[in-house]
Amino acid sequence: MSRTPCPPECPSEVIRSLVARVAHLADEGSIDDYVQLYTEDAVWEMTSAGPSVAIGPQIVEGRRAIAEGVRRRRADGIAGPGTATRHVSSCVSIDFDSEDSASAQSVWQFFVDTTTAPRLSSMGTYRDVFRKVDGCWLLAKRSITTG
Repeated sequence: MSRTPCPPECPSEVIRSLVARVAHLADEGSIDDYVQLYTEDAVWEMTSAGPSVAIGPQIVEGRRAIAEGVRRRRADGIAGPGTATRHVSSCVSIDFDSEDSASAQSVWQFFVDTTTAPRLSSMGTYRDVFRKVDGCWLLAKRSITTG
């Protein structure tokens, strides 16, 4: 899936679509397409992984490090194509700090065994920061908490 041009639509809808696209690509897309949704200097952090989360706390910075984390999770069979898992994002609320900066909070759910007996494995909150780069909204920081 290649990156689509940035439409001149309502910024709130563009950001909601970006949140959804990150989830879709985490489950089924290429790692390159996934990391293109992040700024070059993006931060991805999960500091409060609970017992139902298959990975421990971690903080990574930059597209290259984010891509490596995705590769590890896919190699471990935690998420990605062929793992029968799904990320679901909902309840997205967005605040605009400026014309080129926004933050959002959403609820995430992570389902496993989706091809046989789907069940909720974990859930929590995304706290995201978005930045407009060359006319496109990108994810600059994702803070993930469980519970």
